[in-house]
Amino acid sequence: MSSTGQSAVTPRAFRATWGRSVHLFKSFLAEQSDPDRFYGDLAADSAAQVDDWHPLRGALLLDVGGGPGFFADAFERRGATYVALDADAGEMRLHGREPGPRTVLGSGTALPFPDDCFDVVYSSNVLEHVAQPWVMADEMVRVARPGGTVICSYTLWWGPWGGHETAPWHLAGGELAARRYHKRHHRPPKNVFGESLFPITAAAGIEWARECRSAEVIDIVPRYLPRGLAWTARVPGLREIACWNLMMVLRRRSVDGPD
Repeated sequence: MSSTGQSAVTPRAFRATWGRSVHLFKSFLAEQSDPDRFYGDLAADSAAQVDDWHPLRGALLLDVGGGPGFFADAFERRGATYVALDADAGEMRLHGREPGPRTVLGSGTALPFPDDCFDVVYSSNVLEHVAQPWVMADEMVRVARPGGTVICSYTLWWGPWGGHETAPWHLAGGELAARRYHKRHHRPPKNVFGESLFPITAAAGIEWARECRSAEVIDIVPRYLPRGLAWTARVPGLREIACWNLMMVLRRRSVDGPD
């Protein structure tokens, strides 16, 4: 059974161990000082995780919010044909990277692709930056082929990293955290509360997933935690804090479910 009570496909090879979680946490601490290490480790881990849910060799994959190319490298090493979409041209060129040949500038809430065209549709840590996150999630399902896999993961507002660079002060309020950051660093935060960072919750994502008529829920788990702590995603309230980042895995239906 999945963490939502739905029947789930058990991953075949990917192991969410304590060692993996510790390794990722150390990489997260190096985000500012060594972005190549941070993004490289995160991308490699993400590709391995996705490959377990949907084999990537030969798959056409869309990464919504693909950023500066680290994920392209990781997914292509596993045999995927990688297409990236990002709403910010600057993000595509962070850390001296250049966008790949299949990179599209566009909105996640109005994906410029026809229905039913990708085997895998993926998004990593983007929904918390979108004013209408579930519109974007619906769009991701729309462009997935029947039988295709949709994977969304996002940072939970009430978790320890919900405010991104303003954490943990976001827990006292997004505006307050932004003012404090500006005062301390003499510049506004990159992620502006109410403009490019929003208080997204696990409860809202799980409600969207369960009500999605075009896809079935395969699993909902904490993305970075060991598999033994997957039960935290089943506990309202606790999951908002303990999960840190929620990953939702859905399979596109051949026919939409009942109203």
